[in-house]
Amino acid sequence: MNIWDAYWGLEVEQCPCDVHFVEWLEQQGLTGKRIYHFGTGGHHYVGIRCAEPKLNNTVLGITASPKEYESFIELATEKPTLTKTYSAYFGDIYTSNAKLLPRFDIVTLFHSGEFRSEKNDAYGALTDLEVMQLFTDQTDAGGHILFYTGSYAYDVPERLIADWTKSHPVEEVEGFKTLRIFRKVK
Repeated sequence: MNIWDAYWGLEVEQCPCDVHFVEWLEQQGLTGKRIYHFGTGGHHYVGIRCAEPKLNNTVLGITASPKEYESFIELATEKPTLTKTYSAYFGDIYTSNAKLLPRFDIVTLFHSGEFRSEKNDAYGALTDLEVMQLFTDQTDAGGHILFYTGSYAYDVPERLIADWTKSHPVEEVEGFKTLRIFRKVK
């Protein structure tokens, strides 16, 4: 599996997309939502913040970093009640299967393009466009799909958005700070 060797620890300022996402949720008053989060970080900021009573969102996060996953296990062990609303799993988003995924209200694809390479081709992984399409299909009408414009690989989803919007019922809505936001219309 194509793993991520870097570790995004407790330094939340390293992940402006996560901070901006939680700020957007608060600004929009979005509570009780089912969220899929691509890239948990070792800080697990989105999962921890969304578990707060004022947000009360559930989050399923994916990480391809063994260290980030280990930090989730430690977090879950220390704060088991957190796992009522937050779970993270270790895997490659490019091998996602709709049959294993629940429905979502919000999907963050902040790290699109960052982890896809020829290494993924060796095991028949999805492309970035196929991941965008799969998670759009798993998002309920009225839900949101978000991208992070500050990603070093943002040019990948940016190139794909035109094809994606032609093949899937999404419309761009007002962005927030570093986030580009789409709403699924049907």
